[in-house]
Amino acid sequence: MSDPKRSEAMDAFLHRAGWSGAARSTLAGDASFRRYERVAHANGAAVLMDAPPPHEDVRPFLDVTARLTVCDVSVPKILAADEAQGFLLIEDLGDALFTRVLRESPAREEELYLAATEALLAIARASRANAGAWSRELKPYDTAVYLREAALFAEWFLPQVTGIDRARRLREEYLALWRDVLAAAQLKRDCLVHRDYHADNLLWLDARNGHHAVGMLDYQDALWGDAAYDLVSLLEDARRDVAPATVELCAGHFRKAGGEGDDFAARYALLGAQRNAKIIGIFTRLTVRDGKPHYLDYLPRVWGHFMHDLTLPLLAPVRQFVDHHVPAAWRGRFVADAAIGGIAA
Repeated sequence: MSDPKRSEAMDAFLHRAGWSGAARSTLAGDASFRRYERVAHANGAAVLMDAPPPHEDVRPFLDVTARLTVCDVSVPKILAADEAQGFLLIEDLGDALFTRVLRESPAREEELYLAATEALLAIARASRANAGAWSRELKPYDTAVYLREAALFAEWFLPQVTGIDRARRLREEYLALWRDVLAAAQLKRDCLVHRDYHADNLLWLDARNGHHAVGMLDYQDALWGDAAYDLVSLLEDARRDVAPATVELCAGHFRKAGGEGDDFAARYALLGAQRNAKIIGIFTRLTVRDGKPHYLDYLPRVWGHFMHDLTLPLLAPVRQFVDHHVPAAWRGRFVADAAIGGIAA
C-alpha cells in the first residue's frame, strides 16, 4: 500500500466493522483504480475492496449486488460498507476462478460454462419479472453507450495504424457506420447486463449446486440491456479460447431455454462485434496511456472474434471499413514501443 493514510483509514474501517486487528494481504487489482485485500480474523476470512473516491464509487456495486441477490445467483454478501471512503468488506468466495480451474481441469469446460449460462438465464428471468422497476432504475444500455464504447477502437487503436490526424478524420466515418447498424438492429432492453462476464470474473464454488456454483465479481457497471451481451462476453472471452463445441452447446441452450427468437444469432454477433471493438480500444489504451503492454497479448484472440462477428451481413459496412483501413498484419499484437497515443473523443 503506497499511501499510509489510506492504509490507516482501512484499518479504522475494519475496526468499526468489528474486524479490528485483522491480518491483511494483497489479493488483486484490476484495470481500474480498485484493489482488493484478503483479511483474516477470528470472524473468518473476507475481502476488503478499496475503491478510492473520486476515481471509484462503491454505490453501484452495492446496488447491483442487491439486484443479483434477487436473481438468486451467487454474489458476495456485503459484511460492512463505508460508501464515503470507498471501502467494502465482502464475503470471500475463494480463489477458484474459472480460468484457474480450467487450466488444471480443461475437461470441465462444458460443465462450468453450462452452469454460467444457467446463471445468465436466472438473471434474465428475474430481470423480466422485475422489469417495471429495474428498467427505470438501471441506466439503459442504449445507442449512446454502444457508440461511446465502439468509438474506443477509432480513438485508441486506429491511430496506431493510420496516425493521429487521419484517425481523427476517420472517427466520424466509423461512428456513422455504427449508427446505421444500430438503427437497423433489433437489440432488446429487458435484462440486467453484467457487462464483464468472463472466466476471470467468475468463481467456481464447489460446495454449491447448479448455477449457484458460479460466483460473480466485477459487476458494478451493470446496465439495462440485451441478455445476449453477457453470453457473448462469456463465450468470446478475450483471455482464453473456448472450445467451439462449448460455444455451440451454451448458445443453443441459452436460446432455447431463454425463449429467444430467430433474431438471437444476429443480436449475438452484433453485440460481439461491438464488444470486441471496445476491447481492442481498451487494451490499446491500457498499453499506450497506462503503461500495461501485457494486454496486447490478448489482441490476436480479440481480433479473431471481431473479424468473425463482422461476417454478419448487417455489419458489412463496418467490415469494409476495417478491411480498407486496417491491414491484416495489424489485426493482432502491435509493437508497444511504436505506440503513438490516442485521439480525444
